[in-house]
Amino acid sequence: MNPLLFLSAALAGGLGAGLRYLVDLGVARLVGTRYPWGVLVINLTGSFALGVITGGFPGAAFIVGAGLLGGYTTFSTAMLDTVALWRDGSSPAAVFNAAGMLLLGILSAIAGLALGTALAG
Repeated sequence: MNPLLFLSAALAGGLGAGLRYLVDLGVARLVGTRYPWGVLVINLTGSFALGVITGGFPGAAFIVGAGLLGGYTTFSTAMLDTVALWRDGSSPAAVFNAAGMLLLGILSAIAGLALGTALAG
């Protein structure tokens, strides 16, 4: 593996993690913390952005996709939030969090891929 490519992806991952923190904090300030809206916003925008990159700029997919967006999006936090909602007695919210994030994430990726492909057109 190219060490410069590896270092670039690692640095981009760190930036993505920092961006995730800021987005989650900003969303929580806007709408509160009763439901993990920040993680939903992060994962949907990340899915959309990865679709755009993959469809329109495949040469940037490793650094931006694996690096920046890999650090930005968070499947593990989404699943932990789902378990916490369920455990706290909010089973409808837990089901929406798991199933809704999956379905909306797929739709976001499809829309991003379509936009990226159109941009590359």
